[in-house]
Amino acid sequence: MSVVILGVFLHFVGGFAAGSFYIPYKEVKRWSWESLWILGGLFSWLLVPWIAALLTVPGYASVLSQASASTLFWTYLFGVLWGVGGLTFGLTMRYLGLSLGMSIVMGLTSAFGALMPPVYRDLFTNADQGTISYMFAHAGGQWVLIGVAVSLVGIAICGRAGIMKEKQVSDADKYAGVAEFSLGKGLIVAVVSGVLSASFNWGIAAGHPLARAAVASGANSLFQNNVTFMVIMWGGLTTNALWCVAMNIRNRSYGDYVNTESPLLRNYLLCAAAGTTWFLQFFFYGMGASRLHNDASSWVLHMSFIIVVSSLWGVFFKEWRGTTAANRGVLAAGISVILVSIVMVGWGNYLS
Repeated sequence: MSVVILGVFLHFVGGFAAGSFYIPYKEVKRWSWESLWILGGLFSWLLVPWIAALLTVPGYASVLSQASASTLFWTYLFGVLWGVGGLTFGLTMRYLGLSLGMSIVMGLTSAFGALMPPVYRDLFTNADQGTISYMFAHAGGQWVLIGVAVSLVGIAICGRAGIMKEKQVSDADKYAGVAEFSLGKGLIVAVVSGVLSASFNWGIAAGHPLARAAVASGANSLFQNNVTFMVIMWGGLTTNALWCVAMNIRNRSYGDYVNTESPLLRNYLLCAAAGTTWFLQFFFYGMGASRLHNDASSWVLHMSFIIVVSSLWGVFFKEWRGTTAANRGVLAAGISVILVSIVMVGWGNYLS
């Protein structure tokens, strides 16, 4: 049981990082969005993952050089697809804010990310464990699946709270919490982000041979996914770099990085802090997943903790200014349901 508790706690730390990483970006001044996003991304997707692998996986370069082309290709490709989800995720935060944006994105990501790997194993591999049919046939798996369903209900309630907010508050209050609030744009990019962000979990599944090789090379099993993360991040960096550079050129914002009229050092440090915090979500996610041994439960725990943390940050930053007590009560109910789902998923892991 202590191993399960440790796994849940590590997922909470990762979820806290994920739910908090965008806060430093909100303080970047006089830079375009694409400039701050790609600069932070260099820390998120390139520098910090490399440092993590360097410090935790002996011979990580050999693990990569000896991996099959198929493993590297699929892990990288899922990273590219996830990169589109990550790019549109940033836009979702820009247009909807932490509370409403996270609710919609994480609802879709939770479902697709948690259930697709077990379905894939059932349809395309000879695995006899970790499949969707195995989960349906065993009590532990059934609790995990029910926990996933309950989590989606809680996320939907949070989304309902966001829609109520949209109808209740004035434009002045909307823009006070989210400077570029746009429900139409935000919903479109949120749906794209929610579906494609699930590709990260598929990338972890595709990169399992890298994780096994990392352990064989002497890495602590807590850090077995750090090499896999490097490859996924390369894919995400590819997508985001192409888009942001194109936007820098189109918007003539490439001068942001040397614009002395902006607080340059402060902006650089804020982007570095945001990017590093962003990667820490997966650093701790990898440790938590190594203790729970269940893709579905790890993913839904991660998503649920993000929802809880980001919703509370949304309250702190007064994104719910001007709402009624009933509206805030719906938000609290959604968070409570998500917490119940976390307990259910943890219990399912214990039974497994």
